[in-house]
Amino acid sequence: MNGQSKRTFKEKFALKNSFIKEALSEFLGTFVMIALGCGSVAQAVLSRGAMGETVTVSVGFAMAVTMAVYVSGGVSGGHINPAVSLAMCATGRLKWTKLPFYILAQFLGAFVGAAAVFGIYYDALMNYSGGELIVTGSNATAHIFATYPAPHLSLISGFADQVMSTALLVLVVFAIFDTKNMGVPKGLEPIAVGLLILLLTCSLGMNSGCAMNPARDLSPRIFTAIAGWGFEVFTAGNNWWWVPTVAPMMGGVIGAVTYIIFIEIHHSDTQLEEDTDMYEKYELTNMEKEERICNQHPVRI
Repeated sequence: MNGQSKRTFKEKFALKNSFIKEALSEFLGTFVMIALGCGSVAQAVLSRGAMGETVTVSVGFAMAVTMAVYVSGGVSGGHINPAVSLAMCATGRLKWTKLPFYILAQFLGAFVGAAAVFGIYYDALMNYSGGELIVTGSNATAHIFATYPAPHLSLISGFADQVMSTALLVLVVFAIFDTKNMGVPKGLEPIAVGLLILLLTCSLGMNSGCAMNPARDLSPRIFTAIAGWGFEVFTAGNNWWWVPTVAPMMGGVIGAVTYIIFIEIHHSDTQLEEDTDMYEKYELTNMEKEERICNQHPVRI
């Protein structure tokens, strides 16, 4: 009876449209990343360093990305980043028709994640800054949600910083999922991605926090503008806001193309196709995979 009830429930509510399923997956994955990642920043900042600011932020955000990929990776590929999704489309690993759905879901997930962090830490935010929501200065809290440049950083250098860091992110992600390269044991790919985020944060985070993700930066920034920090979140840092929105999209494509030109196109073709099909790894739904298997191995009566 219980089994029948479960089947009935699934038949009633399970989605059939792959666009919607994958968009929901990206929404939830991005929400998890922001809720846990920005939550780590909030804990470090609002405790005034008592929780170990640098370590908490670097390790916390890396683990947040790891968990987010585990949540969404099996359904949508766990992009949780418009720059990654664009790179996948540019290299034929994701259909262009799905890109708007992925990006919209990622931006919405990041916005809701920022709202969740704000709600959880509201009392601490008010206590930290004396009841004010401040963008810059000693009691600033806007940087909990979005990135802001260091005083020494120019817009040109910041743009280059974001292009390079995102290019390295996508380049190494392609390597992690390339089964013709060294590869990563199945199921451990998100951990490798998390270690990559930790390394990038530790090596390239000083200039501007290493956003590398338009949804991770812009959606929480929009939320802070609405929640009480005001329009200064867009004008601070010499109108910095557009840099972590535009530069990662360019860097992601550069990183993907660089990996393909330097590594992927030079692989031999001796390995079985099903073991090296990157398109399947990132794109195919379970139903599409089953159809492919049936086409490759038809039942003979």
